[in-house]
Amino acid sequence: MTTTMDRRSLLSRAALGATGLVAATAMGSLAPEAAFAAQSPEAGQPDPNFAEGVITGRNQDLLQVQGSDGRLHRIQLTGVTSVWKLRPTTIDQAKIGDGLYARGVLLPDGILAAEAIWVNIVNLTVAIRAIGRNGVQFDHHGQKVVGHVQSGTTAAVYNGTPAVSDLSMLKVGRHAQVIGAWRPGTNEIDIATIYTSN
Repeated sequence: MTTTMDRRSLLSRAALGATGLVAATAMGSLAPEAAFAAQSPEAGQPDPNFAEGVITGRNQDLLQVQGSDGRLHRIQLTGVTSVWKLRPTTIDQAKIGDGLYARGVLLPDGILAAEAIWVNIVNLTVAIRAIGRNGVQFDHHGQKVVGHVQSGTTAAVYNGTPAVSDLSMLKVGRHAQVIGAWRPGTNEIDIATIYTSN
């Protein structure tokens, strides 16, 4: 007899240490865009399977996170938790003071069993102000943001075409959407993807 295991069951078992057999991305996309995917909780209610905020503590595989709305979150890392910090990585790259988004399944004890965590992720609408060999300067609602190009990672999407590493078609004065990893305490980001029209 074949049985199926839903996402809640799998993450619950993983949170309890019963499974480590599933690849980290088997539960869903780790693409940075997935962090901003639309959810549909009840109108006016926070999504119970989502948390965001700043990491304030860590006890082995349990993160304590202070949400921007003042709520405290406990986020359990499991054998199936995917971690993104500019690129797929391990949770060892997350530090106290880093920001994060987490999606998973809320367990009965109030802990969020995380399926995916995005560390220091930003999604900015910007105007391109200057382009250099190793970076791009942006204006984000009147604030200067310095974007660092990361060899082998940074890509551009022009007019919805597939992502390419060639940034030569970026133009000063154009508007863009930038997904990247914020460098805490600065106005700097490491660029993952720039979306623009040329």
